[in-house]
Amino acid sequence: MKPHPLYPCGRIARRQFLHQMAGGFTGLALGALWAEAGELTAPSASRVAGPHFRPRAKAVIFLFMCGGVSHLDTFDPKDNKWAGKLIDAVGFGDNQAEMRRPVIPCRRTFTRYGQSGIPVSDWFPHVGGVADELAVVRSLWCQEGNHFPAVIETCTGHRGRAFDHPTLGSWVSYALGSANRNLPTFVNLGRPSSPVQLTGGYLGASVAATPFQPGATPIPNLHPPAGGGGAAERDRQMAALAKLNAEFREDYALNSDLIARAKAYELAGRMQLSAPAVVDFSREPKHVQDLYGIGQSATDDFGRQLLLARRLVESGVRFVQICHAGGGNGGWDAHGNIESHAPLCRATDQPIAGLIRDLRQRGMLDDTLVVWSSEFGRTPWSQNTTGRDHNPKGYTCWLAGGGVKGGTIHGATDEVGYQAVENRHYYSDLHATILHQLGLDHQRMEVTVLGRPMRLVEEGGGPIREILDAAAT
Repeated sequence: MKPHPLYPCGRIARRQFLHQMAGGFTGLALGALWAEAGELTAPSASRVAGPHFRPRAKAVIFLFMCGGVSHLDTFDPKDNKWAGKLIDAVGFGDNQAEMRRPVIPCRRTFTRYGQSGIPVSDWFPHVGGVADELAVVRSLWCQEGNHFPAVIETCTGHRGRAFDHPTLGSWVSYALGSANRNLPTFVNLGRPSSPVQLTGGYLGASVAATPFQPGATPIPNLHPPAGGGGAAERDRQMAALAKLNAEFREDYALNSDLIARAKAYELAGRMQLSAPAVVDFSREPKHVQDLYGIGQSATDDFGRQLLLARRLVESGVRFVQICHAGGGNGGWDAHGNIESHAPLCRATDQPIAGLIRDLRQRGMLDDTLVVWSSEFGRTPWSQNTTGRDHNPKGYTCWLAGGGVKGGTIHGATDEVGYQAVENRHYYSDLHATILHQLGLDHQRMEVTVLGRPMRLVEEGGGPIREILDAAAT
């Protein structure tokens, strides 16, 4: 066999291959399309293959509020008797010295909703209307008190000083694979706070998130560029390319990595047909679009993302992550004035409640797990402003559907809302709970990377069983 004039060793540089083959795909989108191939160089699975037992949920819709939502002003009300007083803040951040900070009052009104009587702030009246579907956990905590490392910690289950760990959605994709050969397993909507929220880490690009968006073009650069000729011309080009690829494989024996990458384009071709149909809302009745607040200025954008999330799950996507107000430190970062939460709550309240109601009326809520969270909460005190500081020591998340016991409050923070004190749960317990509902044992979510065992959940007490239906525990 004669050596190729450009590649005399009979091999092609990976960078050159991707440059020649990628066409119009963005790197991230292409990497995520490789999930179906399954032949990329990957860590060896040791205890991952799942499901490990009968799942209660088929899919997850994870609502991540970027920047740190104040639990005190949303789902964890406290008595204002401490307002204006200085309280002990020892241990806040990296400061172990004596520190006292002034408590700021909560201006919100809380109403007890539904048969469960769960108190919800007037910033979330629509979510209050579905309170009986919610399991509210008021006792989460994490280690990191700054945005970027906290996002890493809460998305990967590891302290935020390492950058190679996969995000939760990638682990789910790796463990369960695709439920629809025409769509990716893990999809992200909205701008993330960090690229870490999209990464496959050491599990590989094959399980990274595919970014989708509502509208006529769900995935940027998926279609061939304009002016490339008609369908017949495109078919001739593809036939010629297939012939050249076959000859190249025969002459240079492409390794499995490259073959798997080539197979990704078969999925890409199928997505050209499937993805536009998923984002086409024209057949959605007006009353359904109204549920999500579509057509209203405050709620239209997020409402479209959540309706798309429902349609993706309906089409077999296993993990849909929606990042709200991402970029930088995140829009929910309220140092200057806690009232900056108000427009963000208006933008998300009706769409979130609409999603839960829509899933329920379609019979999908029982096997779709909806999760609402942030990278940490906010402190009871101010920074000499009307805002609140970062608080990883105690904050709130909630879950709905997917075998969760609705109308439940679990855990508690102290009387000022600073630290979790009752039924404390490290953030990885939330991961373990999500995995459990998908039929995955968090203790078996382990792979070997360069001879070293790597786990998704390193710490914590496991699934939060108190918020699960008896049949799901």
